[in-house]
Amino acid sequence: MSEKQTILIVDDVTQNIIILNATLKEEYNTLFAKNGEEALKVAKETKPDLILLDVMMPGMNGFEVCSELKKDEELKNIPIIFVTALNDTGNESEGLNLGAVDYIRKPFNIDIVKLRVRNHLQMKQNRDKLLQLSNTDRLTGIANRRGIMEVFERELKRAVRNQTPIGFSMLDIDFFKLYNDNYGHLAGDITLHAVAQTLSNTLKRPTDIAGRFGGEEFLCILPDTDKQGMQKISNDMLQAIFNLSIPHHYSKVSNVITVSIGACALIPEYDKQVEYYVNLADMALYQSKNNGRNQITFCKNSGT
Repeated sequence: MSEKQTILIVDDVTQNIIILNATLKEEYNTLFAKNGEEALKVAKETKPDLILLDVMMPGMNGFEVCSELKKDEELKNIPIIFVTALNDTGNESEGLNLGAVDYIRKPFNIDIVKLRVRNHLQMKQNRDKLLQLSNTDRLTGIANRRGIMEVFERELKRAVRNQTPIGFSMLDIDFFKLYNDNYGHLAGDITLHAVAQTLSNTLKRPTDIAGRFGGEEFLCILPDTDKQGMQKISNDMLQAIFNLSIPHHYSKVSNVITVSIGACALIPEYDKQVEYYVNLADMALYQSKNNGRNQITFCKNSGT
């Protein structure tokens, strides 16, 4: 049985919330907000699948709420249906130009409400599936380069905004070319999948993510993680890969598959781009390789 999708209903009139909730609660999870500020707070905390947003509210009106939602990287793709008593094509155009997907008019036609909500939630579900496929590496089953870089950029912005540390690391399978040359590319693909899944399983929190950066390189993102936490998880990864005990008799550092790690843990600066931080981890990875591989090196910017 699939999990219910979530709808946020925003209206300053309690009776309207009661009607919409009674219409939708059997098929969907419903959340409520009675003003614009509360709507933004609930949306940030819950990330609903769709928002039914009243246009005319005291204080922050629906158009202003929509505009704020569309500025937020994490919320901008949530479909918004405006709910309005207005019968003005100018207002409708304004809402659609702001990024709303539809309008529902008061007084409510229950069948129309159900139909439009169902249609837009189905479209969102289809888009989410396509996005997931486009951001997933087919061989390893984890995030691909595009997917992991999108997460990295988003988490860096959050860390700058909140002034909290972010941990990240670049990992490389040691002497993987020699492995492929001697064991064959099919064995190489199986090993890449095993390493990727092991990295992903070593990350315990749902906010932590591993992605295949390219070839035999992986990038891991751990929000709200200081150097001590990053040291622990990096050690866990190093040991977990070693414990796979995948034979590699052509390696110059071990008789099983190992990885080298370049790790960082820092509070990012607002004027630095994501590529700058990737380069920091990559330089630390280079030091791990240069110092003998199968080890962890922290970038110089990492905290104590």
